[in-house]
Amino acid sequence: MHSTAMQQPQILNPHKTLSVRHLGPVDIAAIRDDILAIPEDLWAQENSEKPNRFEALDRTQHIVFRFVSRFDDWRQSYGRPIWDSWRERIEPILREATAPYAYTNGAYPRVMLARMAPGGVIHPHVDANFAAKWPHKIHIPIQTNDQVKFFVDPEWHHFDVGYAYEVNNLGMHAVKNDGATDRIHLIFEYYDQYQS
Repeated sequence: MHSTAMQQPQILNPHKTLSVRHLGPVDIAAIRDDILAIPEDLWAQENSEKPNRFEALDRTQHIVFRFVSRFDDWRQSYGRPIWDSWRERIEPILREATAPYAYTNGAYPRVMLARMAPGGVIHPHVDANFAAKWPHKIHIPIQTNDQVKFFVDPEWHHFDVGYAYEVNNLGMHAVKNDGATDRIHLIFEYYDQYQS
């Protein structure tokens, strides 16, 4: 995975990171146990109905709370049925994680949990759909191990539980879990409706 200037897609939002931006600690204590207690049948059901079916994601499972209505516009999104029962618990975490941006009218078009089993991979890719080009892409690890690595061109990173990180989703990125436990991240997008 080598980077060249020609591979870097045009970034429409000048405030997006070009690598990884450390946003700081986030208090996930109120929700972490709830996420870790999600039963297997709910993971299976939600994953089978997920709207984000991309080949690069391989066998990573998702519970999608919010998603874009169209792949060509981040400003149109909707809450899936499961969002109603999780919204009050998740929104304070999203607000805390995004406080460093100081946006006046922030929106979260995509919100999801992603679970990668031991030995899992997310293949090298860029988020190619147009709706991914403007919002910030943010990860908060809920569960991980020291053998989970996140590649954001040109480096590998390890993300700690309870910290928020913006990643450059328009550059080449990938994930691998070489550990013995699941890796679960809360992943979401964020933008200021006054700036888009």
